[in-house]
Amino acid sequence: QVQLVESGGGLVQPGGSLRLSCAASGNFFSIYTMGWYRQAPGKQRELAATITNSGNIDYADSVKGRFSVSRDNAENTVYLQMNSLKPEDTAVYYCNAKSPYRGSYWGQGTQVTVSS
Repeated sequence: QVQLVESGGGLVQPGGSLRLSCAASGNFFSIYTMGWYRQAPGKQRELAATITNSGNIDYADSVKGRFSVSRDNAENTVYLQMNSLKPEDTAVYYCNAKSPYRGSYWGQGTQVTVSS
């Protein structure tokens, strides 16, 4: 069982930056692929970025060059650094932990609003 708690969301102006954190409790954090997903109003949840247990990283085309995902296995935490934010980045951002052996878990989400 893994519990995930996101933090760091908020209101930011276009062009600004935010850093999201996802703290995990439970065991074996290091074996999970960690992901950041987002869901805008009226839209389906979509992948923003993932980082595997070996450090392989993947980004959605819409965030490449602006977002950076990282993880600290010693702190059981995954981060999403978001730069050059755009209004279309406005969404609830969710943290996900996934393992083929231990299942998939979601956090409760954190709101990111990009607006002037």
